[in-house]
Amino acid sequence: MKLENLIRIENGEKVQHTFSDAEYANRQAKLRDLMARENVDAVLFTSYHNINYYTDFLYCSFGRKYGVVVTQKKVVSISANIDGGQPWRRTVGDYNVVYTDWQRDNFFRAVQGEIENKGRVGVEFDQMPVDVLAKLKAALPDAEFVDISAQTMRMRMIKSAEEIEVIKNGAAVCDVGGAALAAAVHAGVPEHEVALASTQAMVREIARRYPHSELMDTWTWFQSGINTDGAHNPVTTRKVQEGDILSLNCFSMIAGYYTALERTMFFDHCSDEHLRLWKINVEVHEAGLKLIKPGARCSDIAHELNKIYAEYGLLKYRTFGYGHSFGVLSHYYGREAGLELREDIDTVLEENMVVSMEPMIMLPQGLPGAGGYREHDILVIGKKDATNITGFPYGPEKNIIAA
Repeated sequence: MKLENLIRIENGEKVQHTFSDAEYANRQAKLRDLMARENVDAVLFTSYHNINYYTDFLYCSFGRKYGVVVTQKKVVSISANIDGGQPWRRTVGDYNVVYTDWQRDNFFRAVQGEIENKGRVGVEFDQMPVDVLAKLKAALPDAEFVDISAQTMRMRMIKSAEEIEVIKNGAAVCDVGGAALAAAVHAGVPEHEVALASTQAMVREIARRYPHSELMDTWTWFQSGINTDGAHNPVTTRKVQEGDILSLNCFSMIAGYYTALERTMFFDHCSDEHLRLWKINVEVHEAGLKLIKPGARCSDIAHELNKIYAEYGLLKYRTFGYGHSFGVLSHYYGREAGLELREDIDTVLEENMVVSMEPMIMLPQGLPGAGGYREHDILVIGKKDATNITGFPYGPEKNIIAA
């Protein structure tokens, strides 16, 4: 029996997509305009974010390679046999090619079948391993490979009306998760149980709002005590104690679109020094919310907020940038690095960009007021100002949870 390198699995019916056909057509048309300007004959996307952005297919790698080929005439996804017909059902494009495991490097045979061995081929150097690039060059020896990651990132930074609607819904889902988290906190409850309550509430809310969607990747980080020192510290089995500083971190994922809600909280009571530091961080947060508007430069926002921390002698305890873009991203893939509120980013905010304001300071164990403090709101940039789409309250008046 001959086992094929490449097959088609058009199983079932096409699904209802996250966005309209017109939305995907517009994205693909803008990409083709870029290709024409840069004299690129074909593009091979291999990243989670761009494959999802252009085709509505969010793959699960599990050690295998995935791709989308775009030319002026076609859009084709390339997926592994292990996924069956799901990639075909989800792909907004012409067809899906499935490569099998029966021979090594069948992914590159699929690429050979979809991209001509000539001209300029756009790829994403920012996330492509050296060995994959070497195999691509061997598969298409007469092609020139050029980087298109920065240009496509810039295109993703400006959101469409449909994207903004999904992001707004995601922020509302996070508010639901935040309420469930706060309700689950009590003396002796482990972090993981609090996080589970929040995540379950968000998944159910996404299912209610998007009944035709795939439900994957929504999660919660709930941290207490010393575990609040890192913004991305995992959930543990530590049990909440009276007087604990707490970090609420709710992350809803709708079709690969990440939104977040993050809050400082305390359980039962808050010491005087903790309260002083918390209020300072809220002061920085509120100042940052006012600075986010069209025409503002990311680096200028960071420098202005640094001044407030410096006045209180706390700048050395700041841990990361003041915010970032939203869209197709996650904790394990994707990032619009050109739209972060940091001292080394000079991007100017424009209408229909979406960014967070999330100042954080961390005082290590042994110091009065030890712990990590962080507030996080999401703002949509308009023509003249910005709209805050986060509804969950912040600050000491609302987030000291009674025992």
